Parts: sequence; structure tokens; C-alpha cells
Amino acid sequence: MFLIAGPCAIESRDIVMHTAESLKLICERLGITLYFKSSYDKANRTSMSDRGVGMDEGLKILQEVKSTFGLPILTDVHESWQCAPVAEVADVLQIPAFLSRQTDLLVAAAKTGKIVNVKKGQFMAPWDMRGAIAKIEEARRLLGDEARGERQEAGIWLTERGSSFGYGNLIVDMTSLVKMREYGYPVVFDATHSVQQPSSQAGVTGGNREMVPHLIRAAVAVGIDGLFLEVHPEPEKAISDAANQVRLSDVEAILRQAMAIEQARG
Repeated sequence: MFLIAGPCAIESRDIVMHTAESLKLICERLGITLYFKSSYDKANRTSMSDRGVGMDEGLKILQEVKSTFGLPILTDVHESWQCAPVAEVADVLQIPAFLSRQTDLLVAAAKTGKIVNVKKGQFMAPWDMRGAIAKIEEARRLLGDEARGERQEAGIWLTERGSSFGYGNLIVDMTSLVKMREYGYPVVFDATHSVQQPSSQAGVTGGNREMVPHLIRAAVAVGIDGLFLEVHPEPEKAISDAANQVRLSDVEAILRQAMAIEQARG
């Protein structure tokens, strides 16, 4: 089981570097492969609030993480034109849940040759992800043998992040993890976004981080390939997802539980 983790948004170089260094040390102790994640732009926020440092500055900071700590990088792309420049730094391009059916974005990400992590939309059934898979596979097929040879032949990850349940609430159908694994690609469980309460606090997304460890235990018991956690040294001060990011000091204990359950599954 690999880990995708880092602050929801790139708020500052210092927070990102501190979190990356701490997560690397934790994962080295536990023997877990870490993909560092943070977003340079929170483009799908409910209100016109702080979106982060922007693509240029964000990619510089993520490159510094990669160079300093030797960590592979995962970050979001929101528009097709972003895929090529982001792929110069990131090892994994993430398609946000709200954009998981955007054909041009999926195709542009596929053409970079990097791993594409598609987050299942809150409005989608697990079997709907077959459409996203087909778009990525077809885009890579159409590159042709010569073009494909110049690119990293990479795969697709499918991420479960909860489904809309009425207004301002999400639930997780654990059978979604089983169903998506049938499609032949790694399945990731996003534990922190799954406890969101969208737009529940006067235009601001709420959440319940206390439920994160419980959902992780359930998902690992069902069977996953990767775990996604948004992590912050002081979540209450975060500019995004303050209510559901995991406190950095709690990460190791959560991961140790997950590993014990994974080992028990065999």
C-alpha cells in the first residue's frame, strides 16, 4: 500500500517543506512508498477565498520538495493547457473529482505519459469510471508507437472520495473499492475528502477528521492499493479543508493501524 499525502493547498514554502520532511521520515520508518501531494490552486472552491500560491510558484516549491527529499510528486490539474508544464515536475497528474468526466482534460493528462489519478466524482457510480479509463487508454493508443516510446508508459489510478448524500454530506460505499479494482488498475482511498461536509458552513466546506481513522480501517480491510491523506501541521489554520485534514502528529499512528490491518488481510 502506497501513501499520497501532504497539505491540501500550498500555503507557503515552509509548511510544505516541513510537512514533506516529516512525512518522509515517517514513511521511511514504516517502509511505505510516499507520493507527496499538495495543490497550487484550489480552483473549485465554493467562494472566492484564498486559492493558494498559483501554478508558477507552486511548481517551484514542489520541485524543491522533489529535489531535496527525493519524493515523487502528485498534484492537480484543472485545465488541459496545464498538463504539459505540470508534468515537467509532477510524477502523477490528478484529475479533480468535479472534473472526472472532462474529456479534454483526461486526454491531455494521458498524453503526458505520466500516471493519471482520477478521483471519482461525488456524483458518479463506480462503474462510471470505466468511461474515464477508456478515454485515457484511447488517448495513449492514438499517440502511436513512436510517440509512446518517447514517453513514460504509465498507468491509471482510481480514487474513491465519497458520494453525495443529500445536501452537505458524503458517505462512502465500500463496495465501490471492490468494483473499481475489477477494472485492473490500482484503487486509492481518499480518507480526508470522504469526511467532508461540502458547503455546510455558510459557503465553507466543513468536515469531521475524527472519522478518518475509522474509514481507513474499513477501506484497508476491504482492500486498497493506495491511501490518500491531506495532512497539515496545524489543520485549524489551513486555508482549505481545515475541518478534515489530518494533524501531522497523528499520521504515524493512523498508518500503523492501517498496516496492521493490511498485514492481517494477507
